Amino acid sequence: MIHGIGIDIVQTARIRSAVERWGQRFLKRVFTPDEISYAYQKADPFLSLAVRFAAKEAFIKASPKGQTIPLTDIEIVHCVNGSPLLHLRGKTKTNMGDVHGSTIHLSLSHEKEYGVACVVIEDRP
Repeated sequence: MIHGIGIDIVQTARIRSAVERWGQRFLKRVFTPDEISYAYQKADPFLSLAVRFAAKEAFIKASPKGQTIPLTDIEIVHCVNGSPLLHLRGKTKTNMGDVHGSTIHLSLSHEKEYGVACVVIEDRP
């Protein structure tokens, strides 16, 4: 059974502008240290940050309503094969226990100016 679906698109320039204006304050409020480190190893860190921001927003849209979700409680990591995974932390991980046996599916895509993400939260029997 599907509990929620969320999709989000983020313009890379929007993330670049936020980082230029707010610097580390913005980065630390939105991303985990590992996400920041991963992004800044790329030729265009803002594209990597944009697609991660989109994934966080897509997860929030797919999540059960009525709870505040800190963006740093949502971390995008990668499997050994390179596919992205959404890893929950802190209070959000505890609260998702209410959706027993759930699986979170994540798809990311990006192209020069945009990052897009889709999240599906599914209950496994």
